[in-house]
Parts: sequence; structure tokens; C-alpha cells
Amino acid sequence: MMLDLKQDNLKQGVLGLVLALVEIIRDTLRIQALKRMEGGSLTEEEIDRLGEALLELDVAIDQIKQEQGVAESVRAVRDGLDHLVDGVIDQIVNPPIADCGLPIAD
Repeated sequence: MMLDLKQDNLKQGVLGLVLALVEIIRDTLRIQALKRMEGGSLTEEEIDRLGEALLELDVAIDQIKQEQGVAESVRAVRDGLDHLVDGVIDQIVNPPIADCGLPIAD
């Protein structure tokens, strides 16, 4: 099977992956900020600055996605990563039971 790697496809794929990772980092920062706010370790000024910075990051990410036409690529990468992470978490929470050959009592 031959791969059709055109410069535009490669650029969109790589940029989509990079922006998806930036979104994941942004989401993690947002979660940590909320935890710190709830924990009372931030001043009102720090909360305001952090909120503004996260909003600016949202705008910048959205602008790049629109300018480069990679919104769908980013969404596809995020969906794939979300599915992968869900599977890993499911296996950690619900590990498969090994068949040890013993009969199961009713």
C-alpha cells in the first residue's frame, strides 16, 4: 500500500497534532487553575490574570485553526486520543480477569 503524502496533507496533519496537544495542555492548565481557585491558593488578581490568559489562549488556538483550516484535523486527533485514553482508563479500573481454570461457584 502506498501512502499519499502531499505537503499540504502532511502540514495539516502535523499542525492538527500540535494544536491538539496544545489544547490538551490548555485543558490541563484550566483544571489545575480551578483546583487552585477552589483550594484558595490564588489571589483575586491571580485569578483574573489566569482567566484572561486562558481566554487569550482559546482565541489564539481558534484563530490558528481557522486560518490554517485544521479545525477538523484537530477534532479528529482529539477524538482519537480521547478514545485511546478512555480505553486505558477502562483497563486500569476494570482489569481483565485471568482464566485460572478454576470452576466458578454458583
